[in-house]
Amino acid sequence: MGTEDPSRKNFPYRPAASPFSSPQSTMPFLSSPPVVGSQGPIGGSNSSSVRPSTTPASQTSPFISSRPAVGPEPSNFRPGPPVRSTTPFMNPSQPSYSQTPAGPFQRAPGQQFPSNTQVPPPRTSPMGQQASPMPTNHSAASYTSMPALQNPNYQSSAESSYFARPNLQQSSPSMRPYFAPGTQPNAAAQTAPVPSASFLNHQNNYVQPPPVAPTPFISPQHGYAPPPPGATLGPYSMDKIRAPSSTASLGPAQGLAEDFNSLSIGSVPGSFDPGLDSKALPRPLDGDLEPKSYAEMYPLNCNSRYLRLATSAIPNSQSLASRWHLPLGAVVCPLAEAPTGEEVPIVNFATTGIVRCKRCRTYINPYVTFTDGGRKWQCNICTLLNEVPGDYFAPLDAGGRRIDLDKRPELVKGSVEFVAPTEYMVRPPMPPLYFFLIDVSISAVRSGVIEVVAQTIKSCLDTLPGYPRTQIGFITFDSTIQFYNMKSSLTQPQMMVVSDLEDIFVPLPDDLLVNLSESRSVVDAFLDSLPSMFQDNVNVESAFGPALKAAYMIMNQLGGKLLIFQNTLPSLGVGRLRLRGDDLRAYGTDKEHALRTPEDPFYKQMAAEFTKYQIAVNIYAFSDKYTDIASIGTLAKYTGGQVYYYPNFQATIHKERLQHELARDLTRETAWEAVLRIRCGRGVRFTSYHGNFMLRSTDLLALPAVDCDKAYAMQLCLEETLLTTQTVYFQVALLYTSSSGERRIRVHTAAAPVVADLGEMYRQADTGAIISLLGRLAIEKSLTSKLEDARNSIQLRIVKALKEYRNLYAVQHRVGSRMIYPESLKFLPLYGLALYKSTALRGGYADAQLDERCAAGFTMMALPVKKLLKLLYPNLIRIDECLLKADALESTWKKVPLAADSLDPTGLYVYDDGFRFVVWFGRQLLPDIARNLLGEDYTTDYSRVSLYEHDNAMSRKLMKILKTFRETDPSYYQLCHLVRQGEQPREGFFLLVNLVEDQVGGMNSYLDWILQIHRQIQQNA
Repeated sequence: MGTEDPSRKNFPYRPAASPFSSPQSTMPFLSSPPVVGSQGPIGGSNSSSVRPSTTPASQTSPFISSRPAVGPEPSNFRPGPPVRSTTPFMNPSQPSYSQTPAGPFQRAPGQQFPSNTQVPPPRTSPMGQQASPMPTNHSAASYTSMPALQNPNYQSSAESSYFARPNLQQSSPSMRPYFAPGTQPNAAAQTAPVPSASFLNHQNNYVQPPPVAPTPFISPQHGYAPPPPGATLGPYSMDKIRAPSSTASLGPAQGLAEDFNSLSIGSVPGSFDPGLDSKALPRPLDGDLEPKSYAEMYPLNCNSRYLRLATSAIPNSQSLASRWHLPLGAVVCPLAEAPTGEEVPIVNFATTGIVRCKRCRTYINPYVTFTDGGRKWQCNICTLLNEVPGDYFAPLDAGGRRIDLDKRPELVKGSVEFVAPTEYMVRPPMPPLYFFLIDVSISAVRSGVIEVVAQTIKSCLDTLPGYPRTQIGFITFDSTIQFYNMKSSLTQPQMMVVSDLEDIFVPLPDDLLVNLSESRSVVDAFLDSLPSMFQDNVNVESAFGPALKAAYMIMNQLGGKLLIFQNTLPSLGVGRLRLRGDDLRAYGTDKEHALRTPEDPFYKQMAAEFTKYQIAVNIYAFSDKYTDIASIGTLAKYTGGQVYYYPNFQATIHKERLQHELARDLTRETAWEAVLRIRCGRGVRFTSYHGNFMLRSTDLLALPAVDCDKAYAMQLCLEETLLTTQTVYFQVALLYTSSSGERRIRVHTAAAPVVADLGEMYRQADTGAIISLLGRLAIEKSLTSKLEDARNSIQLRIVKALKEYRNLYAVQHRVGSRMIYPESLKFLPLYGLALYKSTALRGGYADAQLDERCAAGFTMMALPVKKLLKLLYPNLIRIDECLLKADALESTWKKVPLAADSLDPTGLYVYDDGFRFVVWFGRQLLPDIARNLLGEDYTTDYSRVSLYEHDNAMSRKLMKILKTFRETDPSYYQLCHLVRQGEQPREGFFLLVNLVEDQVGGMNSYLDWILQIHRQIQQNA
């Protein structure tokens, strides 16, 4: 991603200092462990005994959470005997409040309310009396605990609960428990056994909870309200959730547990020190971490590689949804690659026909229910009772399940692929068709593009999908258009030149598109002769528009994929573009966005025609000059294609990248003439869609070609003021033609709970899906507004969301100057900053070339979640240490934060964003390492040195590591760039400008970004 011209001085020099100069000494997060299990009643909780810790407050981590802080001395924390505590159905008229101990040390009160609204006045209960239940609707959260912070003397029971906190006991004869004013110290503190709340799973099986053991101490309720009987919602199991405890800095008095993460931010008056250790900031060094509790709760859901929700907890009302200030929606990648052994099963109903709901057309899936002895089934989307076809009937067992479930993958798998019968076809299935439109002007000849393209296409002919049905054709153009007759009876192709650009016609229309297996020898002869055919061409013009119309006229009978190789700005005929370029005066004005939108409506009109006739367009753009990607890229945007951008292409440098990406485009499995629709339950609907496609109707996406590297985002809203269901179901359906000529329907089904608690929405949030939606919305906003407005929209939504989350706890906890956030969104500010600094959105005129910016925007609009997150926060890995060792195992690779102070002058680092490698050689790196890797050129200018395998073990090991990185994601090819520390402008252009945690080009560093967000959260909080 990004321009490859290091001579442009649009980068900062290496910062003198950065907050990452020393290794991290403490783990930044303390939180509760994860929820385990998805069925059954709410687990009980343990009561524990606590002795006051002797660890001074100055040794606590800036992250405050519910786990005990770890000091240099062994902790005095001792677990108490296991005690089961259950949650009864609660009476809203009887709120309960735990007692706050008096004394010099006081714990900030724990959460007792789901929001900052309707908070009753506080009151205390005397010791020995049972506290009344809380009128809240909290579900348990899932958290992870850091092993490095585990106290060796702390042994938590596997069934301790998030709702209970440890009790207080005398730790020495001289210490007395604290009592609130007005309480009786000698009162017997004993709670009566409480009936457990029953919880129904989605099979409606009731599970009887275990008996409750009495405890001599009060166990404050955290306000959990179960769903009504009969709900089909899968439960949040409370088993194996560790009891929260306090940090040592809070003294011997134990307060209410905090179920959020926080950063302590506060400087000494008169000091410039922000009071925050930058090493404690959260970083996704382990990559994309998807929510686990959601998958455990609904094991029948499709895998998250196909469908990811912004939050797995759907709000039950429009008022609750309005308080969720982040995007509410989903990201769909219907053809995502599955690991070996997890392929989507194929189901052929044959004569039965595909079983669907008669009213809403939902496909049969694991969440439908069978009744009337198996003769009827109820749709999980619209609840209609449907008749079961006779050929599909199977009796039910005693539990109400079909006896043939093991033979019906569509009833036990969240993802399935149906073979569609003839009624799903409006025409016979099309064959795979590849048509190539190649610019042969002087700039293309000089760069070497034509030769690389011809060689790559020829090498892929044997692996093109759909043999022996595959069709192929070619057009070349400069100031004229050249057609090629490749009839199988010929030994050499015949060139036909059309110079009339105003009235385009197609000579010999039947012989310009041929069957590859029949005309293979003619195609091979053409590809062999193509580079030499135009090697002396000095034509500087480009009749791109007329050539595009000619390709459309040839392809519109069948459809297929059009691959365009463009080098020169269109200058002749329809669709010609002027050299509007980048205008510095336009930035910061209302005219700025016009630079990033198509200048000529011709290209959008052509895209609509291409989509109508099932033609997808992929753009390969090569140029060292302005070629108006904003206009030409429109062809890919509206036809389900993508833009590949190779600025300053030179075959000697970029050949491998073009070969790999073109070969993958030609040989990866493709779904042809496809349409996509996503259905959802009552009261919820999708309102907007974002990605590369044409919207055929309000909810039908037209996709002439789909593959595993494309994702689509969509936002949803609530149609009803209040949802009455306990679960919302989603179903993605992709109807397409396979390369083998079979019409198929790929279906992904998922369920999500409906909640009345904003805190639960935050706990079940998916940062990856949220960032994917935020990025698409910001890029679209940049097409109608200033870049600054698009960037500010990201920051504003993050601030609003974290402010709303803070308000949930501001009443119950003394959050003070702390910045609090849920565990699920701990990386949201950092990814927001990375979006802010991305090529598509960053800076202004001087920060990215216009074509580069537009190409980055087209790419980001189509990327799946994991690829986008890696692009935003790439891997920076130190590898010199593993090169010196006997093995090069992945466990020895050390990922470091994206900051200049992470770079040790004695080290060797690889920067990998999924699109390119930057290998950084430290100034003090051992000369033997550089010599082994680069040969005798290790002392010369690295811009003239290429990395290849030398005859030594260290070089082979490095090449093996880079190959491993490439194999983890083969979508794009990471071209390798070498930089030496201090070598400017090369180091700044390739690496320093991409270190998102540093202050770059007037944009905030990570630490400053956090402080700025925190200040905005505190305003009017």
